[in-house]
Amino acid sequence: MITQGVHVIGRCDACGGTTICDVGQFFERGMLSWGTEGRCTSCQSGWCEEDSGPVTPENIRQALLQEHGPARLRLSADPPKNLVPVLQALRGARELSLGEAREQATQLVETGLTGTLVEMEVLAVHLRGRAVAVTVESAE
Repeated sequence: MITQGVHVIGRCDACGGTTICDVGQFFERGMLSWGTEGRCTSCQSGWCEEDSGPVTPENIRQALLQEHGPARLRLSADPPKNLVPVLQALRGARELSLGEAREQATQLVETGLTGTLVEMEVLAVHLRGRAVAVTVESAE
């Protein structure tokens, strides 16, 4: 399991008090998932949500990127002569159109792809499954 999380402080919709929320992404059993769990420090308000799919809600992504910084996925060797395995891996991991997959494959070859650590590790698993050698590193 690959995970990354952060605590986010906010305002309670019910009473205006302070909320403490744990948000995160995780990759488990081949699936990208995310969740939020929070509570108000002043009243009984609380929540817990979890979901999965190829795209994490932007507020969760931004909280993770702000706290941990972006990760970069790079090819470990020269670009493959045949980009079909790269396109298949990107389309399978992110449910992209062929055009979107081509754009991301070009970016992967040129400068690498960036995102949260969990997102880049998910892509790495899919690419390695297609015999494409990649590394994940800090983008900072």
